[in-house]
Amino acid sequence: MERRTLAALASDPAASRGRLHDEGTEAVRGGVRDAFQRDRDRIIHSISFRRLRHKTQVFMAPDGDHFRVRLTHSLEVAQIGRTVARALGLNEDLTEALCLAHDIGHPPFGHAGEDALREALAGHGGFDHNGHTLRALTRLECPYPAWPGLNLGWETLEGLAKHNGPVAAPGWALVGVDAEWPLDLTRWPSLEAQIAAIADDIAYDNHDIDDGLRSGLLSLDQLLAVPLIARGWNAVRARYPGISDDRLTGELTRSQIGVMVSDLIDETRRRVAAAGIETADDVRGAGQALAGFSEATAGEERALKRFMYAELYHHPQQTAAAEMARGVVAKLFAAYADDPRRLPPEWRERLPEGEPQRSRHIADFIAGMTDRYAIARHREHVGEVDLPEAF
Repeated sequence: MERRTLAALASDPAASRGRLHDEGTEAVRGGVRDAFQRDRDRIIHSISFRRLRHKTQVFMAPDGDHFRVRLTHSLEVAQIGRTVARALGLNEDLTEALCLAHDIGHPPFGHAGEDALREALAGHGGFDHNGHTLRALTRLECPYPAWPGLNLGWETLEGLAKHNGPVAAPGWALVGVDAEWPLDLTRWPSLEAQIAAIADDIAYDNHDIDDGLRSGLLSLDQLLAVPLIARGWNAVRARYPGISDDRLTGELTRSQIGVMVSDLIDETRRRVAAAGIETADDVRGAGQALAGFSEATAGEERALKRFMYAELYHHPQQTAAAEMARGVVAKLFAAYADDPRRLPPEWRERLPEGEPQRSRHIADFIAGMTDRYAIARHREHVGEVDLPEAF
């Protein structure tokens, strides 16, 4: 098997801090795989990962087969992450594992569902999807007979916990994981984790544009008011004169991803050199983000995000769908809290007696639902769902 030479500051699976639970004869199955490759494979084979195919990315429970969902988004993030990791000499397998797993904690209907669960658990510690990612992978998903969770390596759990940077005020779910196995939450994570976070931004910045155009909620004329997009569009038109606009929107998306990826690679190299970073420990002790866009690109990317929130994410049609989704999740929580006999037997049997554990258990069940499963359970326990036109 080909082994790529890693940069000195890359995460090395041979130097991993290991797994919480000793697996003993780990090398018996697939002995050619290292620790980070095993983590990636465990994530891919998990039920939580498979459920992402029916969880909202931008459009909730979309009828259109060509719109992205959490699963396809995560695959696209992983492709971008691996490209950047390879260019920088980082560990591609750890980067890919983090990219693939970063959205596993999202409940049905994305951020709308998360808002509903946060409100439902307001008196019991709240809810956040990032903390729930760690909870799902260390507590709820239990495919192995000898230990709970997937028993992922320390570097994978650390990267998922703080891929957006140090965590000063972790929620209860992350506190529980950290108490069992400290993840150094106040320090910066590996460079692989930092790259995974920005690969996520690059993916949804550009692919949400593609879906927005496909849905008709965005128009090309609207997009050209964004300087970053206008410059990219002019470059694409110059390369392909005489080609119709609808044939060029895909090229615009690809081109924009390329611009952002190149800028990320160049700026990260500059920051690493300027900070004198030589090892993976230096990365964690740097006290700052080492992966990132240049100042100019960061400013343009923020302007693009402002546009997307105003014109797509907060579009009246999207707002109506989000309001419906919050109602579905909120009413489901109330129905299960009112009569836990509605829970499936395996969840009902493990229902704790006291709070906050009782409410958190119900939220665990709901957070694992797909969009369509949540709608079906709402119809069963509450009543019909008035789906917006977008469905």
